[in-house]
Amino acid sequence: MFPLRFDVGGESVEVRVSTVLNGGYAGRSQQDVAAHVAELAELGVPAPSRTPCLYPVAPYLAMQTDEVPAQHGRTSGEAEWALVVAGPGERDVLLTAACDHTDRDLEVHGVAWSKQAGPDVLGREAWRLVDVADRIDDLTLTAWAGGDRIQRGTLAELLTPHHWLDELRARDLLHPGTVLLSGTIPMAGEVDQFADSWRVELADPATGDTITCDYRVRRMPEPVA
Repeated sequence: MFPLRFDVGGESVEVRVSTVLNGGYAGRSQQDVAAHVAELAELGVPAPSRTPCLYPVAPYLAMQTDEVPAQHGRTSGEAEWALVVAGPGERDVLLTAACDHTDRDLEVHGVAWSKQAGPDVLGREAWRLVDVADRIDDLTLTAWAGGDRIQRGTLAELLTPHHWLDELRARDLLHPGTVLLSGTIPMAGEVDQFADSWRVELADPATGDTITCDYRVRRMPEPVA
């Protein structure tokens, strides 16, 4: 199991990660999701058999890091929120900012494979879900690729954390050590997603509080083969 540490209102909370799941095609409007699936199919990305999707990935891919190594120039992030189950109680479910770094070349061969090729980068701060649950739809997600804003939206665009908690409970996955990423919001097509850095911000307009995760993308040496 792989530990993550979060600052939760000044308290340090350590979570030993045992299960990581990535939500996909997780827009609140499944009609819009269907249109997005059709657009991706035209680009060669295989359509899922159902939506929303849930992709298990290796636990070591959940990271708090300042640098992501990339094997080529066509990898990029996605602005997401993450649920982190830190303990058995309702107050132990944490919410933080996250960025799902994905191999876009591999994605056309299989979305599940592409999720295994890059890390899920999480913020170092978190909120208790119960403390923001009454205004969850007002929270905002923003992402910058190489300094240019590429994503901006609210959590109202995505399936709710409580939807995913119910899904985890039904699948007997709601246990300490589980991390779930939400799926993402639309990207601005005019911004180059294949940038040398990514930054995601989860913000609460009611309090002005923000949680961020940001990292550099470092190209690995070419293989010798």
